[in-house]
Amino acid sequence: MKKNYVLDTNVLLHDPQAIFRFEDNTVFIPIFVIEEVDQFKREGSERGRNARTVSRLLDGLRERNGSLADGVPLDNGGFLRVVLPQTRGNLAVALDPTNADHAILQTAIDVQKSFPDHRTVLVTMDTNLRIRADALGVTPENYESQRVQIDQLDTGAVEITVSDETIDTFYEKHELPLPPGMTLNPNVFVQLRGSSDAHGGLGRWDASRQRIMPLRSVSDVMGIRPRNREQTFALDLLLDENIKLVTLVGKAGTGKTLLALAAALKRTIDEGAYSRVLVSRPIIPLGRDIGFLPGSVDEKLNPWLQPIFDNLELLISASSNKKNLSMHKLIQEGFIQVEPLTYIRGRSLPHQFLVVDEAQNLTPHEVKTIITRSGEGTKVVLTGDPYQIDNPYVDSASNGLTIVTDRFKQEKVAGHVVLSRGERSELAELASNLL
Repeated sequence: MKKNYVLDTNVLLHDPQAIFRFEDNTVFIPIFVIEEVDQFKREGSERGRNARTVSRLLDGLRERNGSLADGVPLDNGGFLRVVLPQTRGNLAVALDPTNADHAILQTAIDVQKSFPDHRTVLVTMDTNLRIRADALGVTPENYESQRVQIDQLDTGAVEITVSDETIDTFYEKHELPLPPGMTLNPNVFVQLRGSSDAHGGLGRWDASRQRIMPLRSVSDVMGIRPRNREQTFALDLLLDENIKLVTLVGKAGTGKTLLALAAALKRTIDEGAYSRVLVSRPIIPLGRDIGFLPGSVDEKLNPWLQPIFDNLELLISASSNKKNLSMHKLIQEGFIQVEPLTYIRGRSLPHQFLVVDEAQNLTPHEVKTIITRSGEGTKVVLTGDPYQIDNPYVDSASNGLTIVTDRFKQEKVAGHVVLSRGERSELAELASNLL
């Protein structure tokens, strides 16, 4: 049975192509959604770009196929209508009839009454609106396209129990096929378990060779040593020139940013594999914003980028050749560039090691913009914690970090690790687990 889908404004602002994602069903867009979209069209943000895209798409459908009020066919076999509710202010007592959300909800109620033989669904990313819709007898659904539940995100590692003889063969031949009938995504790490904890091995699945290959031997990267298995996995990806995209997901204190910067400095400064280290992060405040900051552009950005400078100073001071290194000198000579993501659109970045910190605060479109800036020979590393999101327009399932991790999991040029153990300090680990 075909369904009727009523779309909320936030769905279209999140994904302008949403009107084409409901197969051969009928999509209803309340006229109030068009009013709300119009309020954002002058913004220079992604939300503003999406608002303008929605307007162009609807106007194009109107010009090609006729009146949106009467309904127009879609290429996927569906149908689209822009509707005005027959009644307004007819909702339950205590609900503000002038509220745009309630006007959209009233539209869903009218559609449901007008088509009793079809199931009507209100699609919204607003949790409270879904609750109100359910209370008034309208079926609500979240917009699930471009969403990846964090508990379904691959960890980037598996454990395989094998015989002790198989592990001995792995060390002798430096490779091992997968057990019969088992499949893995490219660059998944493998923990080989033998008859005892003392008998095991670590490897990474090489999809090109169809073999589990040993990890590279890493003892010291800019004075930093891996403290656990996941950090060893992360450095293996970060130092592999064949892996062009690395995503590191983990809670605060697991070493995501520090490991990424350490590998970036080693590959760029020590080995000369890249022309420059470019480090960036989104400018989104934690808690209440303190307002405009005085000074030049650099002075305004310094508070936002200071965590990156702190990590760089730590790495350079811990490096064995620190006498020849100075963070300010490396920045002046162009080997290190730290800047906000605001200025990355339109750029082309060849032969660079790009580290994007706090990537969980980015939308999928913003992450796409960043990755498509990478030129020949560039490596992109995204780090973040999906449980610590400060951007009000994304959540743990819809942010760019989790989306790109899921979309690239079957690509040979990409690798992913979830870091679970905090190494910053005992206190930081307790705070992360208990609070």
